Amino acid sequence: MAIELPDELIQLEETAWVEIQARALTVDTAMAVQQGITELAEATGESRYDVEAALKKHVRHRELTAD
Repeated sequence: MAIELPDELIQLEETAWVEIQARALTVDTAMAVQQGITELAEATGESRYDVEAALKKHVRHRELTAD
């Protein structure tokens, strides 16, 4: 079953990905993404690792997640 990623978390990861590519990732951005991942994992019972992997795949490799 696919993990339902909230739009807010996707937007945070998109911001982080842009900052990473520009070599300008801030601690605040990274912490916000990690907090969002943790909160979603706790709320859904999914593993934190699986949530993070799904999020990165969705943002960084959208061609692999197209339905």
